[in-house]
Amino acid sequence: MTKQYNYATHLDIKFKHFELIDIPTIVRNCKDTWFNQTLTNVNDSVVRIGIVQGKYHWHKHDHDDEFFFVLEGQLLIDLEDRTIELNPSQGVTISKGVMHRPRAPQKTVMLMVETSAIQPTGD
Repeated sequence: MTKQYNYATHLDIKFKHFELIDIPTIVRNCKDTWFNQTLTNVNDSVVRIGIVQGKYHWHKHDHDDEFFFVLEGQLLIDLEDRTIELNPSQGVTISKGVMHRPRAPQKTVMLMVETSAIQPTGD
């Protein structure tokens, strides 16, 4: 049985190639505390926006790396042995198989690049 989480996760591709992606409009229209929307696909990967505040759960992706890039706010990524702090214009790649927990002490806007097959809630 799959565990249910209180996250707004939208895996549909919102924008086709050549369509303008307006991040400020997406942020302005977001009413969710933890929102994740696939914006577009790039080859076998997708670009997602996360508009988040609070804690996600501990999880890992057995077969997929995950890239986080902060546009606004601050994202903390807890690992088993340390915490990575990301501020605007900073990013990091989390290797597949590594347990991690993203959290945002304030409203944070980030982009994520990952394979289209990834399960955002983990394997």
